[in-house]
Amino acid sequence: MKLKIQARAKINWTLDVVGVLPNGYHDLDMLMQSVTLCDQMTMEDADELTLSVRMGGSFVPADETNLVLRAARALQQHSGCTKGARITLRKYIPVAAGMGGGSSDAAAALKGLNVLWGLGLDDDTLEEIGLTIGADVPFCIRGGLQRAQGVGERLTPVAMKRPLYIVAFQPCRGLSTKEVFTSLHEDGIRDEDRPDNEAAQRALENGDVRLLGRSLGNVLEPVSRRLRPDIDKAIRDIEAAGAVGARMTGSGSAVFGVFLHAGACRKAAQELQKTYPTCRMMRTAECGVVIEEE
Repeated sequence: MKLKIQARAKINWTLDVVGVLPNGYHDLDMLMQSVTLCDQMTMEDADELTLSVRMGGSFVPADETNLVLRAARALQQHSGCTKGARITLRKYIPVAAGMGGGSSDAAAALKGLNVLWGLGLDDDTLEEIGLTIGADVPFCIRGGLQRAQGVGERLTPVAMKRPLYIVAFQPCRGLSTKEVFTSLHEDGIRDEDRPDNEAAQRALENGDVRLLGRSLGNVLEPVSRRLRPDIDKAIRDIEAAGAVGARMTGSGSAVFGVFLHAGACRKAAQELQKTYPTCRMMRTAECGVVIEEE
């Protein structure tokens, strides 16, 4: 058997830190969204478990530190399966960007190997395994539009009225999530930097793009903008290109903007690509992983 898999990126419509959990991790409240930008993965039966990575730009290791292999090993340990797989990963999601690239790859590995090895595990079980790999992995397994709380593992699906059109790109070097959260702890959070989660969720449920644009927010953004000033300029450029709202996603350094319709988004993407060659147009997606059998 050979599988072809799309591992879809994510954006944060909102990201708020509402407290600290007993284990010391930040207690989050977010609206997370799968988008059509994706890494491409193939996997097929093999005697051993191997990974090759193909991409341009930033280096992504293909050794045991890669989240794909970590996820595969965790699945083997949970299931007792000793089968192998030949996995090839082609990267398109920017690295250290807050778009869930590594987490989506881990999610794709778990879902794909569950099929390839015939394990028959349900998504709840895969999400439990995924959480041991990274906080965003459960979301990437489930995908779509979710209200994510805790460290991101408590997921509540949100019904979205219609697809939305987005441009996104990484305007500068990546950021370390740990560094951003450490700086946030030192700086604190201003009330004016908090998103309106309830309004943003209502806007998504009703298809009200203008309300959504006004409700976007990310409490990590001020810290990340200080560390990478290019983020601030990129957000302004997206807004100048016609976005009804623009923000940083995750801990950065990628930014995105949402548009009223596909035509406005396409025009903005063409204009922004002159300054930001990695700018891409995409739309919201209903799932995080797509698997096809070749």
